[in-house]
Amino acid sequence: MTFARPMPVKTPTTAPFWDALAQHRVMIQYSPSSQSYVFYPRVLAPRTLADDLQWREISGMGTLYTYTVARRPVGPHFADSVPALLAVVEWDEGPRFSTELVNVAPADITIGMRVRPVFFDYPEHDITMLRYEPA
Repeated sequence: MTFARPMPVKTPTTAPFWDALAQHRVMIQYSPSSQSYVFYPRVLAPRTLADDLQWREISGMGTLYTYTVARRPVGPHFADSVPALLAVVEWDEGPRFSTELVNVAPADITIGMRVRPVFFDYPEHDITMLRYEPA
């Protein structure tokens, strides 16, 4: 039995992020009141609760903050994609992003390595996913 992989659902709050990924660009929010970039998308700035969030393009470049090699699927939807290299990337602009590493062997992964974005288009779902590979 084959299961369809769950895909993200675009909402009015997250649409600018997903729309930018479809253009192979990375856009996240910036809060002038806290003078910091913000991720995940939201309607009010963290810490200040100001409604001053602006969408800004970032390079998408970052540093590998942490990772794990998942050798067992988390569910039947992911049975065909193990081992999965699950990771957290810290963008150069500050926020951290949960993702997958691609185009790298598990033995070659090191915490602190530089990584760059890789865009995976799923036109049948009208979504682009952001993954990372060694820079």
